[in-house]
Amino acid sequence: MSTSRATIRDLRRRNRSMLLRRLFFAGPLGRQELARQTGLSSATVTNVMSALLAEGVVVEAGVEESDGGRPRVLLRVNGNHRLVAGVDVGETRVRVELFDLAMRKRAGSEVAIHPAHHEPGVIVEAISKGLGRAMSDCSADIDSILGIGVGVPGVVESFGEQVVHAPGFGWSHVPFGGMLASRTGLPVLVDNGAKTMGQAEMWFGAGRGVQHAAIVLLGTGVGAAIFTDGSLYRGATSSAGELGHTSVVVGGRHCRCGANGCLEAYVGSGAILERWAQLSGQRFPPDEDEEATLKGLLSGTQEDGAASTLLDETAVYIGVGIGNLVNLFNPERIVIGGWVGLLLGPALLPRIRDAAAAQALNYPFGRVSIELGRLGSDAVALGAATLVAEQFLTHSDGPLRQRESQPSTVGGSVSNSAALETARSHQP
Repeated sequence: MSTSRATIRDLRRRNRSMLLRRLFFAGPLGRQELARQTGLSSATVTNVMSALLAEGVVVEAGVEESDGGRPRVLLRVNGNHRLVAGVDVGETRVRVELFDLAMRKRAGSEVAIHPAHHEPGVIVEAISKGLGRAMSDCSADIDSILGIGVGVPGVVESFGEQVVHAPGFGWSHVPFGGMLASRTGLPVLVDNGAKTMGQAEMWFGAGRGVQHAAIVLLGTGVGAAIFTDGSLYRGATSSAGELGHTSVVVGGRHCRCGANGCLEAYVGSGAILERWAQLSGQRFPPDEDEEATLKGLLSGTQEDGAASTLLDETAVYIGVGIGNLVNLFNPERIVIGGWVGLLLGPALLPRIRDAAAAQALNYPFGRVSIELGRLGSDAVALGAATLVAEQFLTHSDGPLRQRESQPSTVGGSVSNSAALETARSHQP
């Protein structure tokens, strides 16, 4: 009897999740259309929608005229039902943003951190402070927040305790998810920042509508999120996508990971500025903002031969890395994001494409598009927030859970390109 009850409960949960996901990605929809798209019976759709309406998870969104019959009531996910928090942990700041369940940003706060102090406790406190400020800005209380998603640099053991290995921060086996959950009292989901950015671009940005993609983050570090058949490829230990630590020069520049010749040692923000110093004989003050310095290099390339040479070389290194992705994974689309990627991309993209074409095999390169990300500086935090939203869509009838040992699917049961194309109504 207990097994039978469990089976019925699991079936109801699956039906609920299927319908809620469909509304999230493709809504608003009427009950008849939900039944048609999911294959569930009209009675099942009516029962599930009645429960979701009563809980306030779903709301009516107007009516749709029908051919000769009664107008059909349209339903959508209630964006105001709860909030989700997304966090982008960077080298010099922590960004905390609050989104509603329509993934519209409600508030955000940035907390500066010292580039030499990335101790786990420091980051936990910075997130807590940023969350408090964001909650105050939109008059939210802690009970209105479903959970916190966090994008961090480094490798995240994404099952179980969410242990983080971040050599750039000096972290090894840090149970960061549990630490932040204890500090805030909220459920926490942690993932690599490139992977959260990748999920955001696949759900709402430049990756929408494709099944095979590589989303590249260029910032202080370099990473990538690889999607195949609509699913995020993690590898055996969740470290797949460490593009920055693939070798582009044998015996080349020393990388902070301890190896030599890594892509990050040439196109990470600090590496670009170090290379500029070598080319020009100049050094920028250690307390000067890296973004402002890179903007200055871009604006001065016409008069500064060293800056022009530096950017040409940077485009080649990025293009070589992208060409390697084409050869290894055969994606339909490669998206370049991250603050360095979005800063340099508009000027360098043609040269990056040329360098990638020279590196990649002709046939797969002829069938891949290389584009810039569309979500700007919010992409990592938005993607982190989708970790919580995705869990809610699966487990809206109970507490958030840790990810199970299975691949992460973009949009879950509606991850196909047609369904992702209908996500336009949810784009922030």
